[in-house]
Amino acid sequence: MNREENIKQISDTSRVWDIAVIGGGSSGLGVALDAISRGLTVVLLEKADFAKGTSSRSTKLVHGGVRYLAQGDIGLVLEALKERGKLLQNAPHLTENQPFIIPIYTWFDRVQYSVGLKIYDWMAGSLRLGKSKFISKEETIRRLPAVKQKGLKGGVVYHDGQFDDARLALAIAQTADDAGACILNYASVKDLIKNENGKITGLKVKDELDGTNYTLQAKMVVNATGVFADKILQMDQPGSPKMIQPSQGIHLVMDMDFLGGKDALMIPKTKDGRVLFAVPWHGKLVVGTTDTLREKAKLEPEALEKEIDFVLETAAGYLAKAPTRKDVKAVFAGLRPLARPKEGSTKTKEISRSHKVIVSESKLVTLTGGKWTTYRKMGEDTVEHFPEISGELLVPSQSFEMKIHGFTERVPEGHWSVYGSDAKEIKGLAKSNPELSETIHADFPNLMAEVLWAVRNEMAVRVEDVLSRRIRMLILDAQAALDSAEKVAKLMAKELQKDENWIQEELIAFKKVAEKYLIKA
Repeated sequence: MNREENIKQISDTSRVWDIAVIGGGSSGLGVALDAISRGLTVVLLEKADFAKGTSSRSTKLVHGGVRYLAQGDIGLVLEALKERGKLLQNAPHLTENQPFIIPIYTWFDRVQYSVGLKIYDWMAGSLRLGKSKFISKEETIRRLPAVKQKGLKGGVVYHDGQFDDARLALAIAQTADDAGACILNYASVKDLIKNENGKITGLKVKDELDGTNYTLQAKMVVNATGVFADKILQMDQPGSPKMIQPSQGIHLVMDMDFLGGKDALMIPKTKDGRVLFAVPWHGKLVVGTTDTLREKAKLEPEALEKEIDFVLETAAGYLAKAPTRKDVKAVFAGLRPLARPKEGSTKTKEISRSHKVIVSESKLVTLTGGKWTTYRKMGEDTVEHFPEISGELLVPSQSFEMKIHGFTERVPEGHWSVYGSDAKEIKGLAKSNPELSETIHADFPNLMAEVLWAVRNEMAVRVEDVLSRRIRMLILDAQAALDSAEKVAKLMAKELQKDENWIQEELIAFKKVAEKYLIKA
């Protein structure tokens, strides 16, 4: 994936793209992937880095949604279970089958969750990841050594998917790019171009790295900007009512010994009615999430003190050793792009996570809602509007069967797994130069060769791109990421032919972001 080559593609003003996608998170990438699978020409524009927003800040689960089953949203669960199963087949290097245990403290809960999860298994059909079952108190303690034992009756085990969200987003971008799509980060849409009939015919775009402006022509423009969808809708029709209600979810990252085993913990009902997960991920434990209404969408949202306290307090009720603020290696916050509730309603957890595709008078196509698991189906449903917008025929979608970049039958061991088939080349790069075979940080297995690979092949242009989304150090251990920043910046500067000023500017910018991931003890 080469940014300079893709910039050349958008500088051709005579070219008319079939679809121009605004937004490089899960939904925008899903649209690009589906469109390219049908042979359409596609350009995707992301104003920051791929998955910089919500799409790199999830609970790291590819799941059908046990909670939505309890709410009776059968259609969404069926769709998500089908997509979950297929994603694990198409991207085995970025996903895995994760067993979960629900600790049972009342016999009523045993019946309720055993029956509910049998239905969940049945709904997954041939794409089921494993059978749910009740396990004894002794086995629950053996598998979750740190679980609170007082009143414990046993546990219910079920299976869901787990993934690396930012790496999957990047791999989808690479898959689309490999197939001929023009994928760009740090390219912001400044205006929509309309003809004399008020219909959208293109976009005005700015390269955020060098300030160059470009004009693109497109038959169909898709607004897939998640929590920022209202900004593009305002660009289209100033004064239009807000559609998105941002809801914040936070996650705390701590050492694995707070859980003890390889199974994930799922608490189906916290005191605010949400689900709490404690999930093993990249050698750490990710615990979350919350549900806090926020009025303003931010690119870098911050966890509120009350959210941090809530997660710590709730987790303490289920773990034998109560985690404290000083145990938290990193905290990250993400915003869910929920449909704005009707007047008087504030319960976002009751809003369906089903996606919607809306076509405005100007023929702007807006994709809202949805969840990571159904990203591909969201893309397919959006591209289905192409004939109505362009008047041209559309061939059937092929994205359901598309293997994701890096796909391999033999997934590499350890931290190399996320690279899939690319891992061999990166290891070769490390062997070619002693500097590249050094680890980035003593507590992490990642090598300096991965930094160089990220710049050369994964369109990483800033220190944050590398330490937050190519290598997930920022959200695994924020202090370790801060300590590694200078080393990373120097190697990047050498490869990108940048000077000392660039290094210093990058370090200041990264410190400003990274400090938001640190908890004040």
